[in-house]
Amino acid sequence: MAALVRFGNRSALQLVLASHKSWSVNRTIKTSSKKDDTTVAVPAPVTKEDFANPNPKNWVSYGFEYKNETDDRNATRSSFFFGLTLCIVWGTFVWSYLPDTLMRDWAQREGFLELRRREEAGADLVSPNYVDPANIILPSDEDLGDTEIII
Repeated sequence: MAALVRFGNRSALQLVLASHKSWSVNRTIKTSSKKDDTTVAVPAPVTKEDFANPNPKNWVSYGFEYKNETDDRNATRSSFFFGLTLCIVWGTFVWSYLPDTLMRDWAQREGFLELRRREEAGADLVSPNYVDPANIILPSDEDLGDTEIII
């Protein structure tokens, strides 16, 4: 995105000059006369010492241990095991099965219990006087005019 903004900030003159330079450059391909000369790379012979070497020549440390490859690999594997498997995987599992701390389930259960109580008592499910009618200000018939009222 930043490259597009920088490209848009270039002036038209710079764009024309940049495109003009690419037209005038002469690009040639040079080849050598030794096209048919090839060589074969012969690998070095493998000895028993190569397999017995505890510190291989091309070993690159993961950053846990710089002297011993075995300790470095063990530290890497154990840190990934504890970091990923235990913390992230098992942590997510435990977190997903924690009790409802925000009481969402409690509010729904309480609502169902209240509805059951009102049905058994024969009362209205929602009280018609939930809001005091004296506090409600309705428009008059003159204010409504020809407005269709759908109930």
